[in-house]
Amino acid sequence: MPEKEIREDDFLNFDTIMSHSQKLEEELQKLGLRIKHHEDNLKFLKAQIDGIDESILDLQVELGKYHSRALETENSNLSPEKSENHTVENILKQERSVAGLIYYMKLDHGPLAAKLPLTKDVLGVVATLGKVHDDNFSRILSEYLGLENMMAVVCKTYEGVMALEKYNKDGMIERRSGLNGLGLSVAQNIQGRYLVYCIENLRPYVGEFIPEDPQRRLDLLKPRLANGETPPEFIGFAVNMIDLDRMHLAYITPNGLGLRETLFYNLFSRLQVYKTRSGMQCAMPYISDGAISLDGGIMKNNGVYYLGDRNNIEVRFPISSGISRLPENVIETEKNLKLINWKKERFFEDMKREETLLNKAKALFAAKKEESINYLKETALNWKQGVENNHN
Repeated sequence: MPEKEIREDDFLNFDTIMSHSQKLEEELQKLGLRIKHHEDNLKFLKAQIDGIDESILDLQVELGKYHSRALETENSNLSPEKSENHTVENILKQERSVAGLIYYMKLDHGPLAAKLPLTKDVLGVVATLGKVHDDNFSRILSEYLGLENMMAVVCKTYEGVMALEKYNKDGMIERRSGLNGLGLSVAQNIQGRYLVYCIENLRPYVGEFIPEDPQRRLDLLKPRLANGETPPEFIGFAVNMIDLDRMHLAYITPNGLGLRETLFYNLFSRLQVYKTRSGMQCAMPYISDGAISLDGGIMKNNGVYYLGDRNNIEVRFPISSGISRLPENVIETEKNLKLINWKKERFFEDMKREETLLNKAKALFAAKKEESINYLKETALNWKQGVENNHN
């Protein structure tokens, strides 16, 4: 039986099939390269994240060692006179005072006191809202402010101030309402006037802050002598020598202001601190908003002096552990840790994007491969049938 003759049309159909098949193969190769590219990117990102994790661990260990040492130091130096509890105890000793009533409620009712309509807007008492590093400095600051200021109540808003006291139609105090009523209910009757600071109504400091300072200290211009130098016994500004808890550094007001630039700036303004009275007196022409010295000198304003024996005001600022004033290397470590964590987040975002692109490429590859196989099967069958039909 003679072999079937292959026509020219058969070759043309075969060439068309092979050309399309080659095109599909090239597309598969491109998709394969794309998959490999995304897989390589994922391996690179994973290696970067592993390296970052090691760096984070090293930095956390370094910070942990510092805070552990600081905590040991704090505990070893802890004494009744240098604790916040001691300050609160002295506030409670002030009979029939609003400050004493507020802390009596806090101690007696705990977290519930912060939810009472009367006291929910109260931040605390001036004496408990800041800390200092030295007991002697605490004494002189407390003496400068006086007991009335140290015992002053601090509210966030004017609405909170108005909630503390109610009046009748004749303008007289309603003794069974507000804090007066609360005092009656717990046998802590209030007597006399008391001072209240409303944060939202205080005129805040307008100016810059010291860059990279975790305590957000005010960037105040230091006093300068005629020769341009700082007075030799000048230590600093009282407003910047107060340490604040993290929760009070910012966001006390809707505008993001903290206690330093509101409450303590109004209490101290640009009050200068000197080592001795003589140092303060030598710098007198360069003092605008008063000064104090660590040996007991007090000058309220130019021409207004406090003389005589020192007053012993029991309600004083607590002593700080010093943790809030981190050494420069620790500040830099925390800064690096934040930066590395930010980089890690970016790498994770890049990984998610690469994984999405990889999954899409794999899905396209699978679909194109299936299309190629089906095309080859179908065209092979059709070509065979076509050749047979042409020879019949």
